[in-house]
Amino acid sequence: MTGKPDHLTFDITGMTCAACSARVEKVLSRQPGVDKASVNLALERADISGAELDSEGLAKAIGKAGFGAILRRTDFAAARLADAERDAARRAEERQTLLRLVTSALLTLPIVIGMLPMMTGLGDAWIGAGWQAILTTGVMLASGTRFWREAMGALRGGSANMAVLVSLGTGVAYVWSLWVMTAPTLGLGAHHANGMASHLHFEAAAMVLTLVMLGKYLEARAKSGAAGALRALGKLQPDTAEKVVDATGKTEKVGIESLAIGDRIIIRPGTRVPADGRILEGRSSLDEAMVTGESLPVAREPGDMVVTGTTNADGVLIVEVTAAGADTRLARMTRLVEEAQTGQAPVQKLVDRISAVFVPIILVIAAVTFAGWLIAGYGVEPAMVAAVAVLVIACPCALGLATPTALVAGTGAAARAGILIRDIETLERATSIHAVAFDKTGTLTRGEPEITDILPADGVAPSQLIALAASIEVASEHPLARAVIRRAEHDGLTVPKADGIRAVPGMGLKGTVEGTMIRVGSRAFLMTEAVNIPVEDDAQAAGTLAHVARDDRWIGALRLADELREDAASTIAELTEADIKTVMLTGDNEPTARDIATRIGLSDFRAGLKPDDKLKAIRELSQQTNGHAAFVGDGLNDAPALAAADLGIAMAGGTDAAREAADITLMRPDLRLVAASLDVAGKTRRTIRSNLVWALIYNLVGVPLAAFGILPPVFAGAAMAFSSVSVVTNSALMARWRPRFERG
Repeated sequence: MTGKPDHLTFDITGMTCAACSARVEKVLSRQPGVDKASVNLALERADISGAELDSEGLAKAIGKAGFGAILRRTDFAAARLADAERDAARRAEERQTLLRLVTSALLTLPIVIGMLPMMTGLGDAWIGAGWQAILTTGVMLASGTRFWREAMGALRGGSANMAVLVSLGTGVAYVWSLWVMTAPTLGLGAHHANGMASHLHFEAAAMVLTLVMLGKYLEARAKSGAAGALRALGKLQPDTAEKVVDATGKTEKVGIESLAIGDRIIIRPGTRVPADGRILEGRSSLDEAMVTGESLPVAREPGDMVVTGTTNADGVLIVEVTAAGADTRLARMTRLVEEAQTGQAPVQKLVDRISAVFVPIILVIAAVTFAGWLIAGYGVEPAMVAAVAVLVIACPCALGLATPTALVAGTGAAARAGILIRDIETLERATSIHAVAFDKTGTLTRGEPEITDILPADGVAPSQLIALAASIEVASEHPLARAVIRRAEHDGLTVPKADGIRAVPGMGLKGTVEGTMIRVGSRAFLMTEAVNIPVEDDAQAAGTLAHVARDDRWIGALRLADELREDAASTIAELTEADIKTVMLTGDNEPTARDIATRIGLSDFRAGLKPDDKLKAIRELSQQTNGHAAFVGDGLNDAPALAAADLGIAMAGGTDAAREAADITLMRPDLRLVAASLDVAGKTRRTIRSNLVWALIYNLVGVPLAAFGILPPVFAGAAMAFSSVSVVTNSALMARWRPRFERG
């Protein structure tokens, strides 16, 4: 064993279009040990998996291709520091782009104003050729150098990208204009007597570079906004924690990387929780909106769990750490979002293949355009102008950004709503779901039984029946026993002390209360104890009956049933309205299943299912829908069905096995997020499609117009810049998505 990793992530610098990302991906895929390489242009990141990966060798390969590579650290503290450095570098790059843009705009403005009479056909230009040359040279130095550097790097790496097209187009216009201005005796340009140039194209070079730089700046801002959810998650975890260091309660401020399981920390009002943990002392309300999507503060007390990144509203809490650093729920959530955003949708693979050959094809079209104009007898200058326009309009930035910016925005918006999507393939599958199967306990219901009916014998008060039952059930950890105790506490009843409590496994309990024998359990249990029960159990009624006897006399029964989630019926209605079939799969008895189904509007349910029966039912449902079935569950016994479903959705609070098997995890126990998951997937797919339409329209319409001389280089540059702006702006709108029930 070499100890080399099987997964690496690099931040890539210098990528400007889909051709760049395709080039990096191709180079990485050829390296030894690499099984799969995925490069995301919007996030400027490469995700690599394989066997015994050589990080230095991979970084060198990326460098030879003309791009920069920064390895992402796996150590938690180092990763946080590296993230901060990368954010600072990106902000610096954004500021530099803005400075280049402002400088270019200030230099280009006098040229545009001076050339207005000529461009409008009203007269000669107001600005001389010399000033045009000086100002345009300034623009070339301010903005052109960036594209030249990127173009040279791409060419050294054996590829051509957007920078090659921009550099070639503006460079030809600039050099042509300099030549015409400085060599009039060669007959390459006509001049007026007053020295004003009539065949110079300095304004085209300057305006195109300025417009392209404007597009790059707006693109950087939009991409930054699309990835905002991921950055927001990363910033939720505070850098330090107040740790209790000795038995006297003395505390000290420590870095969160030093926290370990079992440490005690103090969380004061207004501060964020630095690690996952269990409350030992104190009561408070916590704002969990950024982590779970829950809009209202949640009350927490001793015994409750707290989650990293949530905000303590009022009380002081003493918390025992259960997970810290990279193991916290927030860190796992961030990794899931990162993994989803760095993947590739199937449609993106097609786009990348197109982009890889797009630039060479455009270069050929530009050459054919130049030759065609010459053959048609129009001369060198018109041929050059048309060829430059083709080069400028065809930059494939928008095409490369269409898919990744939408995916980043979609998965980020879903994460803010409390929906964690495992990967891009999951997002694709979620757009075509035709049927959703639900587990019952813990999914459609809360998983906590409640007393639904109190059936006392004649002469027995309901409160007395509950108090006596609770006195015996206090010795049990069974969910039904806890339901009886909760009801007694809720009603403020005085529960007498019981002695000599004994449990009969699977049957019930008995003990002595104030000198009398109290028995609580099933009908069979009381009958074996020689207690006569004068009423029959209703086999068609939902729930479970717990009979109670005092000495040898039956004094009543309590019916217990699992409580429905308030949003169960509305979720089923919303899915039905969307023409999605719904079905309930449960291991509970048929009367209980029928009662639940009736109350929430489900017409199809299957009861008495074991885990392997659920698995079989899901496979049958998948066959019936041609591979478009989803399953929603939360328990350990749901894991096989979640894994087998075409789309597995795990409820918040479920078991680790359920979350690991699921494709989508809901971060809060809100069933309405099931329909929201399908909605955000569909919205993201529609955004991708509209982005591709925008990108293709600009190229399909613009290239022929430029080739036939209808679209001058200046307007071609503007169209190219705003094609990228259109795409990233459309994706930014996707980032504003919210679940339907939050829109009002």
